Amino acid sequence: MRLVRLSANAGGRLLAAALFAIAALALAPRPSHAAGEYSVQEIVDAGHGFFGEASGGLAKVIEKAFQQYGLPNGYILGQEGSGAFVAGLTYGEGTLYTKNAGQHDVFWQGPSLGIDYGGNGTRAMMLVYDLPSIESLYARYGGVSGSAYVVAGVGMTVLKSSNVVLVPIRTGIGARLGVNVGYLKLTRQPTWNPF
Repeated sequence: MRLVRLSANAGGRLLAAALFAIAALALAPRPSHAAGEYSVQEIVDAGHGFFGEASGGLAKVIEKAFQQYGLPNGYILGQEGSGAFVAGLTYGEGTLYTKNAGQHDVFWQGPSLGIDYGGNGTRAMMLVYDLPSIESLYARYGGVSGSAYVVAGVGMTVLKSSNVVLVPIRTGIGARLGVNVGYLKLTRQPTWNPF
């Protein structure tokens, strides 16, 4: 009988220790994001610094991107110009920012085709998701452009190449109306060739 009490007592202690450990893990502070990823606040701050305080809808668009795609592990800040009359072209340049691999110049260009007319000059922030290395950024990213999501003059589209996802967020001046299908080719050096 005494042996059974010791076993039950030891089992109770073990159970209590396990419950205490689980409670401690549940209450322990967790990092808000993995190493190398950006929080919503970091991206909003970078966007406000780049776009200026005039972009009131920026935070809402960034929050929408975070809800759909999670935390990016890089972002690009740059400028682009584009124009279209059924067929169109886009050219841009900027800087990729990462926590683990530093800053890198990036250029982009690409054709488009669709029911699309006009031209615009924009400032662009591109959120970069699932970027395994800097080299994998330089590729063609396909997608559908248009007014997929617009708040207060800020627009968001989604482009993908392999597992890397780009979410360009743009605000700027010009007049452009329509929807188009195309791609952006990201390169290390500027080029006039959009293909």
